[in-house]
Amino acid sequence: MILKFMTISRQAGSMGDDIAKLLAKKCGMTHITRDYVLKNWFPEIANTHELHMLSESPGYFLKKSSVGLTFQEFLEKKLMDLVKEDSAVISGLGAQIIFRNHPDALHIKIIGSPERRVERLAGSANLTQSDAQKIVENTDRRHRRYIQMIYGRDWSDPDLYQLIINTDTLNALECAELLAAFLENRKAYDVPPESQEEENRKPIIFKNESEEEFAKVLDMYNLEWDYEPRTFPLKWDSDGNITQAFSPDFYLPRFDTYIELTIMNQKYTSTKKKKMELLKKLYPGTNISIVYKNDYHNLIRRFAEWGEDK
Repeated sequence: MILKFMTISRQAGSMGDDIAKLLAKKCGMTHITRDYVLKNWFPEIANTHELHMLSESPGYFLKKSSVGLTFQEFLEKKLMDLVKEDSAVISGLGAQIIFRNHPDALHIKIIGSPERRVERLAGSANLTQSDAQKIVENTDRRHRRYIQMIYGRDWSDPDLYQLIINTDTLNALECAELLAAFLENRKAYDVPPESQEEENRKPIIFKNESEEEFAKVLDMYNLEWDYEPRTFPLKWDSDGNITQAFSPDFYLPRFDTYIELTIMNQKYTSTKKKKMELLKKLYPGTNISIVYKNDYHNLIRRFAEWGEDK
């Protein structure tokens, strides 16, 4: 099974920590938090003073440790090693950027309106509205400063996340169940490598016998080919909709050349020639040729000879 993991960024008072904890428990995943790494990972390379500084100062993560790595580099390595072996829910730590392009990562942001977050925090911690508001603002500021200082990115940038959940009218359990279902859905659509290979082996359906015969001749000369790999837009209407396009029948990667087969009917040949002239004008440098059935044996033979000379 392909392992999946989630990174969860959260605004203060949005129930992000509660959601992450419930999700990890529901899915049997390891929950990684700032407190977890300070207690379980950083003591491997940090003394008491360094642990205190790491808990208080984002900039301290950029300092070099006793093992030659910065504390941030050490953290990134530990996280990367973890997700190779285990499914995890990672709260904060810049994980949405560390694993920005990881194929198995799902990046989530938990948010809420300032008023609702302050109200929630005040109620759960028995704080005044004023004190709760200060905590919310300071916590969000600390998260934003950490991401900006370490990675030079904007913590609030929506492009860093695949799913953003506003918890103003949701509870933590509802959100955890939503994310668990999202995770299971992603797993269900994973295609194992052997299935991908099977998909690639599906037969190509040619539009006519001439194309199928042409492909067989290409195979006979051991020439790699792609069938209708690209469509070239040629004309658009005033709204930007494509009104005319051209999809060459074959592409020969070795020669960077598109081939369009045609029958002897002059009507169709003239239309294709006009399209081809327009294509060359719109896409300069594109190599494309119209080939009649009676000529393509000679053409392929020439390609094969050129290939032998290279």
